[in-house]
Amino acid sequence: MKRILAVILTFLVFIGANAQELNCQVSIIYDSKLEVTSVEKDIFEQLESVIYDFMNNTKWTSDNFEVEERINCNIQLQINSIPSSGTYAGFLQVQSSRPAFNGSYNTTVFNYQDDDIQFSFSRGAALIYSENQYRDNLTSLLAFYANFVIGMDYDSFSSDGGTKYFESARDIVSLAQNSGTPGWKSNEQGKRNRYWLADNILHELFAPLRDCNYIYHRAGIDKLYDDKAAARTAIYGALNKLVKVVAARPNSLNLLNFVTAKTNEIKNLYEDAEVRDKNNIVNLLKRIDPANSSKYQEILG
Repeated sequence: MKRILAVILTFLVFIGANAQELNCQVSIIYDSKLEVTSVEKDIFEQLESVIYDFMNNTKWTSDNFEVEERINCNIQLQINSIPSSGTYAGFLQVQSSRPAFNGSYNTTVFNYQDDDIQFSFSRGAALIYSENQYRDNLTSLLAFYANFVIGMDYDSFSSDGGTKYFESARDIVSLAQNSGTPGWKSNEQGKRNRYWLADNILHELFAPLRDCNYIYHRAGIDKLYDDKAAARTAIYGALNKLVKVVAARPNSLNLLNFVTAKTNEIKNLYEDAEVRDKNNIVNLLKRIDPANSSKYQEILG
């Protein structure tokens, strides 16, 4: 009995020491106007389980994670149409967060809605990811966002720490160019898709955005517990770096996505700040994202 217990304990320790990178919660919903059969409902339930297993049980990095170190993220897939049997279209909401140092607060690191989702899935299908190979659109979609989420998280802990994973996301985009499904090409209308997410994050012009991500979290969010005023100063300095990006690429996808993800957080952080500090952050945010000036004005109370 002692030997069995020892084996079990060793196994549990091994599992804990080699946890995968993501702690991903998955939900699938469908438009209320969509006529969904009982068979399709069963398929959606299976799809939810398959996506959950794929995101949480695939080994995305060579690093070892403790269970509590996993990156918290959420995926919500909404099915809006069924173009043909076994083919589904809709949008995907991807969000990730990380804890602040020495506190219970969790800050949103990435929050993005992909409006061009189309894929095929059938009962009993498996998702198998293989680098340097395009197998199917759903696998590539999920692998892209797994790598992008990891890249954003790593960038928030170390300067340019996520480069390897952004490069993996870019490689997935390249392999999907001839797939015939939306969201992968540079010439699609609006320039709001996976191609531009990967392209922007690795472009030299967006280096200040990656610096902002790092300083905002390490010198700002992670210092809230010790010195809130100093943390706010660091956050202002981090966001000020985005002015260079605005000058080169105004209204760019990655920049606006980052600021939008942080708006409510910034509003809460500045709730008890001096009037001068509130005015400074509001003016800066309006300069970065003038289209949402009225939203930033709310920070002033």
